[in-house]
Amino acid sequence: MRIEDTAAVVTGGASGLGRAVAERIIARGGRAVILDVQEDAGSAAAKSIGAAFVKCDVSAEAEVNAAMTSARQSMGRINVLVNCAGIIGAGKLLGRDGPMAGDFFQKVVGINLIGTFLCDKAAAAAMRDNPPNADGERGVLIHTASVAAFEGQIGQVAYAATKAGIAGMTLPIARELAGSGIRCVAIAPGIFMTPMLASLSKEVQDSLGAQVPFPPRLGKPEEFAQLVQSIVEIPTLNGEVIRLDGAIRMQPR
Repeated sequence: MRIEDTAAVVTGGASGLGRAVAERIIARGGRAVILDVQEDAGSAAAKSIGAAFVKCDVSAEAEVNAAMTSARQSMGRINVLVNCAGIIGAGKLLGRDGPMAGDFFQKVVGINLIGTFLCDKAAAAAMRDNPPNADGERGVLIHTASVAAFEGQIGQVAYAATKAGIAGMTLPIARELAGSGIRCVAIAPGIFMTPMLASLSKEVQDSLGAQVPFPPRLGKPEEFAQLVQSIVEIPTLNGEVIRLDGAIRMQPR
């Protein structure tokens, strides 16, 4: 699939990795609709980069379905979904204030894992109706997992569980949708410069970046977006979880 033929829905597109993805797609001639729960930030980002914006809580099925319908009507079709919406959900199983609340764990699962699932199925249903290209392809679903799926640290029990779930459902989805010409690929980023990390001091940022073997720095959202473009353009990338981490392997804490 050519990037300039992209009609993409990008969740969590108001900032960070999602915004970088939408910006790259549009800069290369594609179209994008940003979904985000942050209305002001999402509207501002969309206006800045030339995207459309739909407010959406990805953990709410009715909102997701309505947002996908709106995006499809806006662009005429959806052939790429990039799932970037998510929360950190930091917390220990047994914290200082007692055991982790079940409601907290469920919230992280609801946004990160179930949110990805809800967006996948709604986008795939729309992609199935697309006319196939020369390779028989109708669309691609892109997940954002994390290295925490494999090396979850202390305090990441909820977050790591969701990212492992995202990684784990990538291959079954790719296998199921192969007959419809729809691919599914996951990216597992390492330590990236996100709005949360940008709020930390330069000293802390440098310390985190120094943990990466090479290059010894934080990942750039543009690099994540560059990999998204490669996934879109290379049809044999399918059913895979790709680490984008500078060879880091996270320590327990």
